[in-house]
Amino acid sequence: MTTKRILFAGIIMMLSIGFISCKQQAQSIKRKHFFSNDWKFQLGSIDDAQSVDMDHSNWRALDLPHDWSIEGQIDQSNPTSNDGGYFPAGIGWYRKAFDVPSEWKDMKTAIYFEGVYMNAEVFINGKSLGVHPYGYTSFKHDLTPFLQFGKENLIAVKVDNSIQKNCRWYSGSGIYRHVWLQVTDPVHLDSWDIAITSPVATEEQALVNIKSKIHNETKLKKKALIKISIKDKSNQVVTSTKKNIQLLPDAVVDFEQEINIEHPLLWSPDVPDLYTADISVESEGIVLDQLSETFGIRTISFSAEKGFLLNGKPTILNGGCVHHDNGCLGAAAYDRAEEKKVELLKEAGFNAVRTSHNPPSEAFLSACDKLGLLVIDEVFDGWRTAKAPQAPMDYSLHFDKWWKKDIEAMVLRDRNHPSIIMWSIGNEIIERKSPEAVETARMLATHVRKIDQTRPVTSAMTSWGEGWKIFDPLMAEHDVCGYNYMLHMAKSDHQRVPSRVIFSTESYPRDAFYYYNLINNNSFILGDFVWTAMDYLGESGIGGYYYPDEHADEHYRSDRYPWHGAYCGDIDITGWRKPISHYRSMLYNDNEKLYMAIKEPNPENGKIKVTAWGIWPTWESWTWPGMEGKEIQVEVYSKYESVNLYLNNKLIQNLPTSKEQEFKAVFTLPYSPGELKAVGVNDGKEVESTVLKTAKKASQMKLTADREVLHANGQDLSFVTIEICDEDGNLVPYAENELSFSIEGEGEIIAVANANMKDTDPYVGHTRKAWKGRAMVVVKTKHKSGAINLTANSTGLLKSELNLQSQ
Repeated sequence: MTTKRILFAGIIMMLSIGFISCKQQAQSIKRKHFFSNDWKFQLGSIDDAQSVDMDHSNWRALDLPHDWSIEGQIDQSNPTSNDGGYFPAGIGWYRKAFDVPSEWKDMKTAIYFEGVYMNAEVFINGKSLGVHPYGYTSFKHDLTPFLQFGKENLIAVKVDNSIQKNCRWYSGSGIYRHVWLQVTDPVHLDSWDIAITSPVATEEQALVNIKSKIHNETKLKKKALIKISIKDKSNQVVTSTKKNIQLLPDAVVDFEQEINIEHPLLWSPDVPDLYTADISVESEGIVLDQLSETFGIRTISFSAEKGFLLNGKPTILNGGCVHHDNGCLGAAAYDRAEEKKVELLKEAGFNAVRTSHNPPSEAFLSACDKLGLLVIDEVFDGWRTAKAPQAPMDYSLHFDKWWKKDIEAMVLRDRNHPSIIMWSIGNEIIERKSPEAVETARMLATHVRKIDQTRPVTSAMTSWGEGWKIFDPLMAEHDVCGYNYMLHMAKSDHQRVPSRVIFSTESYPRDAFYYYNLINNNSFILGDFVWTAMDYLGESGIGGYYYPDEHADEHYRSDRYPWHGAYCGDIDITGWRKPISHYRSMLYNDNEKLYMAIKEPNPENGKIKVTAWGIWPTWESWTWPGMEGKEIQVEVYSKYESVNLYLNNKLIQNLPTSKEQEFKAVFTLPYSPGELKAVGVNDGKEVESTVLKTAKKASQMKLTADREVLHANGQDLSFVTIEICDEDGNLVPYAENELSFSIEGEGEIIAVANANMKDTDPYVGHTRKAWKGRAMVVVKTKHKSGAINLTANSTGLLKSELNLQSQ
């Protein structure tokens, strides 16, 4: 070989090695970095807290998500007042030092916040990147120009929730959702730019449309190869495709591809099958970026003639409204807490949820996709006019400047979730009678449709005695019209406007059968979303009931302290399904056909008073000391023709429970301890039974974890229910023992709770009183594998232990 050939071969080899090295480096840099761990926090307004030179070594160390309001004392003097649940608010600072590798110098680095409540000002190395006012939408900042590569850098976040009241419910305070670092090549994708739809979807074939944008933030023209691989739920590739495109310098290029999938798995609440699209960008053989986006294949349509069709099948929406909080965890959006919420909703028989009145966490929507729950995604509560006096400093202050950005933050972020079937642009808008409201609705709806035309636009409307027909022009700007507490107007509205598609965006819990019957007899009514599916913090006293010696009033009329939350949910904040939950599920589903509970008797000194959103206090209990020989009412919900009621094996009565009786029977009998049994009867034959037994003296505690094997990631949770029982294991429903908890091993107690919305003891601690015989503890894992031992103690009860495993 000649000298020239040897030299040329050497150069080629060196270039090849360099090319391989560059390729490996581009592929080795992680795109998405979990940034929620190892923060420092300090409550209060602090001068120069954004400064790199500030010493924060004495600040509190914590992992996100974090809500400082839930850690504080519930107090009547707190400015959040009745609507905010009397929790503290204020100003807080977060700081995090982190190393930036030298190899990131030629990359693009951004910080992404899933949610910060509120007025979040972000600083990088002392430089302000701006303020994001709205606490419920995600946002990100480009850090690249301000980073020091190969050195330590500092992120500081000022969170200002001091201006009260800015919300009509519990908001929480702080960085309450996850934070991420995003590191990409200058040629890259963005998850918010990816739109995946299935315009054609049958059991035989689906047409999947994928649109995206490719960002070229270089000064060079580039040739790029876009590869798409579609995987099913088993992670098997079902189809793939690729396409060459040209990227101009400093430009964003639109990309679109249609892909056929044979015999697709259609997504629905009953069978929530999902697919994943892996999308990559290559140039000169180097993978510059890759994103994976989960989606579902399904079709939706809405009409007055056929109602709501999912994959061509008529589907009635049995829905519930939910706020964003996680009960005793406050606003902290742990992935497991968000998933748990969806599990509870599914177990309660709901097939749909309305995110009232703001976009939920990403983890919540992912759980809805995975577990099968339809979603109405709502962007904000109001528009330009404040909902005074409940929240004079609410979103109206930011509407004109931020409405467009916040709508985009919701729709762009969430549009690939198959669970989402509607976009909601507001709720009970105060200015709804004005002509300007029609213009605003048109403006908002037009912008939503500009981004996503596959789902209808709706909002929730009510009249509150201000007339109803005058809202026709406003309703005409919507694809589907949401009625809050006004569904009794649906029939006459249909006669006046036959094309209008209607559904109940809010209803009183007590109207369950009336709404069910109305929906089933009118195809132009899609369904009902009860207020609410779950109890929540704030709006203190809504759904409450009062004893004769208590001052009874609605939550919006007067101060309700010590109430600090809502009791209108089908499910309480410990996850227990109230009797109304079983009744509602029985109306819409066939998996539950018999349920029995006891209406709490009136005290001797007067009658119990129930508020508008309330249900008479009714309990799964045949333990009523002091009621011996006195009349008591037994409610039985049944999908059978009739029900036999037995007390201590003696037949008391048979009552019909058909649709004419609203699938309900009420038996009145003198109370006598023992065993109460209800039996469903069809064609004269007893088919199914349910039993309640009188409890003896409380003697023990039963601890039950929803999950016993957890992930050692510092984020996973186990929700542990404590039941106070007698020697036979029967729940003692009047037990209100003071409980204390201790924990050893690789876990920590992050919350304690009962379902009593008048108990103002802190949710963060190691003690809690039981209520109606129940309490709850939430255990969070640490960052190491190992055993977790939880112990519960209470005077007069046997000690109880529970073993969990973190791995």
